[in-house]
Amino acid sequence: MLIKLAYGRDGLPVNFPDNWDVTVIEPEFIPALPDQSGAIVEALRAPIESPPLRELVKRGDTVGIVFSDITRPTPNHIILPAVLQELSDIPDAGITLFNALGTHRPQTEDELKTMLGEDLVNRFHIVQNDAFDQTTQTCLGVSSFGNEIWVNRLFAECDAKILTGFIEPHFFAGFSGGGKAVMPGMGGKETIWRNHNYERIAHPKAIWGITEGNPMWAEVQEAANNLKPTMLVNVTLNKNKEITNVFAGNLHAAHREGCKFVKQTSMRAVDAPFDIVISTNSGHPLDLNLYQSVKGMSAAAQIVKDGGAIITAASCWDGIPEHGLYKELLYQAQRPEDILAEISQPGYLKQDQWQVQIQAKIQLKAEVFFYTDNLLDEEIESCLLTPCHDIVATTAMLRERYGEEARICVLPEGPQTIPYIQK
Repeated sequence: MLIKLAYGRDGLPVNFPDNWDVTVIEPEFIPALPDQSGAIVEALRAPIESPPLRELVKRGDTVGIVFSDITRPTPNHIILPAVLQELSDIPDAGITLFNALGTHRPQTEDELKTMLGEDLVNRFHIVQNDAFDQTTQTCLGVSSFGNEIWVNRLFAECDAKILTGFIEPHFFAGFSGGGKAVMPGMGGKETIWRNHNYERIAHPKAIWGITEGNPMWAEVQEAANNLKPTMLVNVTLNKNKEITNVFAGNLHAAHREGCKFVKQTSMRAVDAPFDIVISTNSGHPLDLNLYQSVKGMSAAAQIVKDGGAIITAASCWDGIPEHGLYKELLYQAQRPEDILAEISQPGYLKQDQWQVQIQAKIQLKAEVFFYTDNLLDEEIESCLLTPCHDIVATTAMLRERYGEEARICVLPEGPQTIPYIQK
């Protein structure tokens, strides 16, 4: 059985013997919209529970448009020109593009040109959110969870605030898109850290596909509400990173409709857990580093047996990475249990603790093997994972461990699928 995994830009073909019990789970494939740009313009002119964008923004307004950073496959080069077309009455000097970095690293000028197109980079002022510099932020108040909501001051001061992005399943927020463009996207570091703290990550509803009752998502919504965005423009994508639908309009109504659409195409039930689950991190650009690839591990963990094994394949052209504290937190631990013991201490708050917490929890359930072309074995091992050089050979070794009747599942698109055990 030949299966092409989403890996890097070109994919990774893997050929399993036909006599193995292999189940492939992937989202329903939706073809690209015939006119992707035109569909965005149409959605902006007939938005969900909102007047058209042209009626919401008047001449003389300062406009801020938030776009996703390089860790997301959002087609900014299609979305932003369509939005700007509807803002033709606003001079370029009145529009600022904001890169929703959260706590991620800033993009280089070349990366911005790849993401947005050279014309937009040359025409518009671009602000890359700096979560670590509080002088660039303003406080919108305190959430019902007691968290001060700090966001980028320049964006908060804009008369019109447009949030763009794409909706996919998310491993602790339920779904991406929506208010996540505000927080963590345009948030301050401590706001983000407290939202992503140990208790929130450990909450049973902070998981794939759930927003109702999810405390992390609830606070994201509060932060976005306080900012009073003018319009949301979210899209959904297929495995080719093509736009399959557009959801523009009222922040909550448009995002809710988008989530319904994604649930229908990506949620997949299985009747029993698997001994071995092979996953990806959805290919470029989502599998740029090991940090992001925890999402692919988490998708696999939803359907792996206790004591089973996960194999995750990710390109990791950006390394572990070197920025942030993910690497440091893993390197200083000897076992996953050590990580959880440290970060569960009262008052503990560090960047990237959420990612190592999720990874550690997965590793208490299953052994995790990691396949990549861009990390050394010692780097993988220092991150407490087991290197994998050949996915078929590793799977064969695991079949010997679990027996020839071992059930194997492959998630070629990784976290673009929400697999779950049918109750």
